Amino acid sequence: MRKTATVLLALCASLTAWAIEMPKAGPQYMPEVMEPIVAPFDVSGIHKPEFASRSVTVNSAGHDRTDGIDIESTTNSLIEYCSLDCGDDCYTIKNATIWAPQQPADARASFGLKDAYKDYFTIGVSLNQRNVSDDAQKALVLKEFNSVTAENDMKPGELHPKEGVWNWERADKIANFCRKNGIKMRGHCLCWHAQFADWMFTDKNGNEVKKEVFYERLREHIHTVVNRYKDVVYCWDVVNEAIADDEQAQPGQEPCPYRQSRHFMLCGDEFIAKAFEFAREADPSATLIYNDYSTVSLGKRERIYNMVKKMKDAGVPIDGIGMQGHYNIYYPDADLLDQAITRFKHLVNHIHITELDLRMNSESGGQLMFSHGEAKPQSEHMQQQQSEQYGRIFSVLRKHADVIDNVTFWNLSDRDSWLGVNNHALPFDEQYRPKPCYHAICDFTF
Repeated sequence: MRKTATVLLALCASLTAWAIEMPKAGPQYMPEVMEPIVAPFDVSGIHKPEFASRSVTVNSAGHDRTDGIDIESTTNSLIEYCSLDCGDDCYTIKNATIWAPQQPADARASFGLKDAYKDYFTIGVSLNQRNVSDDAQKALVLKEFNSVTAENDMKPGELHPKEGVWNWERADKIANFCRKNGIKMRGHCLCWHAQFADWMFTDKNGNEVKKEVFYERLREHIHTVVNRYKDVVYCWDVVNEAIADDEQAQPGQEPCPYRQSRHFMLCGDEFIAKAFEFAREADPSATLIYNDYSTVSLGKRERIYNMVKKMKDAGVPIDGIGMQGHYNIYYPDADLLDQAITRFKHLVNHIHITELDLRMNSESGGQLMFSHGEAKPQSEHMQQQQSEQYGRIFSVLRKHADVIDNVTFWNLSDRDSWLGVNNHALPFDEQYRPKPCYHAICDFTF
């Protein structure tokens, strides 16, 4: 008597290869749509199936279980759907109706940057309030990215503008979007010379406090913020941009590698160590990052390297280096980027590309003074140059996937870019449509 059997659905890659059309470049795409296909084959010689709806007769050769298969009736059973572990030939299956993943009408309808790079590193994006309020933008984030950074809303000056005053609403909205959708966050940032809680430097009369008072306030800030978001934040940019763009020297003094910020003027470079120590106290499991721009520039690269080495030699818990990646279509070339990553990977086990964009002129870096571009569409020629540069950059990043954990684009689209829409710096245009450079990023032939 023939019985209806239930078989676990688990098709192996060799079976799905002929059922799914893979992209021409990049990793394999595994769509989620399930449709029946008929496969007249033996396990030892799989043939391309014909599409029809038929029942199946299974000769299980006396076995009632094999790896990946669970069959209730073991001999000459009628089954309505099945899965197959092609590495085990103890079953001969003929005229099988198999439910297998099939190609959607648009093979990339649910395929995003995060899927293209799933075997390399996570792909992130910095978000503003509009991005987590608009349904279409939220859908784009979920499709393309698996890491999120709050562009501005977790910076000290935004969260903690006055002593005893905390503004959680905006940061919580981004964090709750990530919690709801199972996306982890990069925390940005805990200590920075800009957008900082400057009240920490003075008393109620406006007089500068001693560094011990500053450290007490900084520690309380870091512990409060890190503990609030430790369930969703997997790493923190602990200190941001503490190194000078050019070494600075006072008459009769040695050049100083550090930015002459209020932090440095009050504490020297000790504030860097303290910030990392406070962050480690608050979350022992988080990855702690020193983040800066112009990291491919030889002079600044070495200043960053020397600072991090000095700190690590002293036991400061710096886990990694964040290379911001505010580049342009001309700079850096592949060799400069490769050399910088190679230099840093001798020092740390974690490198993040934290703020990636490619503007359409020769400017680069994280300075707040920049050209806003011309109010006209991006020309085809410039699109091509941007595509080639993104392709070169990602080729280098894939080469160093052993140490690069994350690559984050700084903003969701050209409309959102801190550089302004007319710099056309991102893979999505002002209408949130993918640009040619988007496809170059997914093209692993560079």
